Amino acid sequence: MPKTKAEKLTPTRSKLTVTVTQDELAPYLKNAYKSIAEQVSIPGFRKGKAPAQIIDQRFGRDSVISEAVNHSLDDFYQAAVAEAGVRPMGRPSADIEKMPEAADAKSELVLLFEVEVRPEFTLPNYDGMELTVDEAEVDESAVEAELTSLRERFGTLVTVDRPAKTGDFVELDLTAKVDGVEVDQASGVSYEVGAGNLLQGTDEAVETLTAGETTNYTSQLLGGEYEGQDAEVELTLTAVKERELPEADDEFAQLASEFDTIAELRESLKEQVSQASVFAQGRQARDLFTETLIEQAEIPISEELVEEEVHRHLEGEGRLEDDEHRAEVRVASEKQIQMELLLDAIAEQENVTPTQAELSDYIYQSAQQYGMEPTQFLQAISQGNQLQVILGEVTRNKALAVALGKTKVSDKAGKAVDLGAFVAVDTDDEAPEAEAPAADEKPKKAPAKKAAAKADAAEKPAAKKAPAKKAAAADAPEADADEEAKKAARSAAAKKAAATRAAKKAAAEEK
Repeated sequence: MPKTKAEKLTPTRSKLTVTVTQDELAPYLKNAYKSIAEQVSIPGFRKGKAPAQIIDQRFGRDSVISEAVNHSLDDFYQAAVAEAGVRPMGRPSADIEKMPEAADAKSELVLLFEVEVRPEFTLPNYDGMELTVDEAEVDESAVEAELTSLRERFGTLVTVDRPAKTGDFVELDLTAKVDGVEVDQASGVSYEVGAGNLLQGTDEAVETLTAGETTNYTSQLLGGEYEGQDAEVELTLTAVKERELPEADDEFAQLASEFDTIAELRESLKEQVSQASVFAQGRQARDLFTETLIEQAEIPISEELVEEEVHRHLEGEGRLEDDEHRAEVRVASEKQIQMELLLDAIAEQENVTPTQAELSDYIYQSAQQYGMEPTQFLQAISQGNQLQVILGEVTRNKALAVALGKTKVSDKAGKAVDLGAFVAVDTDDEAPEAEAPAADEKPKKAPAKKAAAKADAAEKPAAKKAPAKKAAAADAPEADADEEAKKAARSAAAKKAAATRAAKKAAAEEK
């Protein structure tokens, strides 16, 4: 077995010096002779049948040794990593310090590998850690906001003859010109005034216009061949519609929920707002927990990995020259890498293994967010060699939930906060198989959002990851997380309506 000497260059980088004898290189030499013989034509010999001596005469033994070494690098690297006990976090660089001499059977091959490795750090004790979060406020205005949101889902759009204002839905015809030349055009665009997801300046241009009126403004194009350039935009407003909400009465309660009266629906919404508040406390506790542990652990950061992640992110956005944004992405990338290292350490300490159900559940939810069928999503991540990344994500999610469940959380008034639903995990012993789980069936429903990370919408696995793509506890915009929690909290009232009313009717008829 080749001899390996490991040397730590920095807390995050190691050098491996591997010494290989010619006996250890022999199998690769044999394959090299065979490969060369199959690629060349030598008079007097069939292709692939030329003996080693002839190949040495024609091409030189040094060429054969070079061929063998090139094909042996990965095997010797993997053996060196295993012997040294290092844990690579990136692709290695390889160099040949010394080639074996063709005339000296005792001469050795010396390889040098350098690679970014998982740094060593001490995981702080979190068992019994005390965390203080905001109080869960459930007031009438929050309940009213939920009721209004539910009414909006059942609202209707009515055309009105008046100037447009924020909250209206309008139909637009848009034409963009650069230096007087038309470069883009769209008709019948539906837009909610104030949403801010069209060209900058659209909201200001639309407000106060009535149907049939036209205006012009300058805006920066967001895509296409002229992305980033200023264009003269001609906007014609073709229709203005406002949303009429149904009355909040018993009839509406029966239409939109499983309840017969608006009073019952309001009480249910109050419970859901309360649950959403608890999940908000859970997210706050999660963030405090991870930030505290990262600060205490003083986890070293690999500059090479950070730079790779920053470059990948900016390249994907087409903003490689944006230095201000680069600084923001660098901070986020550093925090992300530290987060992954922290959660990996917790997973090892807690001996966390995700179950088949948890893995299937994650894949099912991710597929929904991409608008894909689970089988289609699973095929995509399999082809992209992302299954191990997904498994890592699920493992980190579960590790975070397990660790957070060992803390003591109270609000600022001193009241204990029960995060049982927030940190619930699957306790089955069934571990995921090496191959991909079946995704053609909907997984078992998770209890009130299983892991801490599931309080936020699961992030899309990206290129490296996708992140990946990214650790479960990676900071998602808080507004988005709140909205996801609210949607989850109020879904029961809408989804069960028909079945529950039918059951009540059947029971009444039996009487």
